[in-house]
Amino acid sequence: MVEKSLANSFEILSGNSNERDGLSVNAEGYGESLDSAVAQDAVLSPSELVAKHQHGVWRYLRMLGCDTATADDLTQETFLKVLRSQDFKQVSHTATSSYLRRTAYHLLVSLHRKMGRVKNVPDAQMIDQAWNRWAGKDLSGDKAIDALRQCLNELTERARLSLRMRFGRNSSRAEIAEALSISEHGARNLMQRAKQQLRECVEVTLKRDRHEK
Repeated sequence: MVEKSLANSFEILSGNSNERDGLSVNAEGYGESLDSAVAQDAVLSPSELVAKHQHGVWRYLRMLGCDTATADDLTQETFLKVLRSQDFKQVSHTATSSYLRRTAYHLLVSLHRKMGRVKNVPDAQMIDQAWNRWAGKDLSGDKAIDALRQCLNELTERARLSLRMRFGRNSSRAEIAEALSISEHGARNLMQRAKQQLRECVEVTLKRDRHEK
């Protein structure tokens, strides 16, 4: 499951940032206290709410292992459920993003439970930590995608091909090895080095971007 989650994370971050334009859970994890002062620009109309947060919710669902069609459906269900909930209050954009992600998570758990696959849903805390590590205050994840695209260009052509085959086409290690005329062990090592280089490059790029602001 961890490998599957990493695969989807890579696919999200390496994809086109415009790939998706893009509706009561427990308030636990909602973020800031409902007693906090509401920022003047935090309260959005339904259409504004969807426009601002749909990319983030969709990408979060992809990190949870959803295919594109399931992510589409659950993103729509997430906004519908939240907008119909009397418990939902817009405190801040960050709190709203957290609430939407938690709603999406529980919808996915319910879906897997109906299908008898609830154990396949990753731990919410682990995924949230991964999301916050990459996206931070960027609710859409666009900056992480841009950083990964930039870092992908710094890899060798062979390394890029191996990762695209593995995470974009779901190719086996044997297929990647054959395409690159190397052994399966060599393909494994190549992908491990490439992923490590990407992680380090993206972290440095995002850290530099945050410090420049």
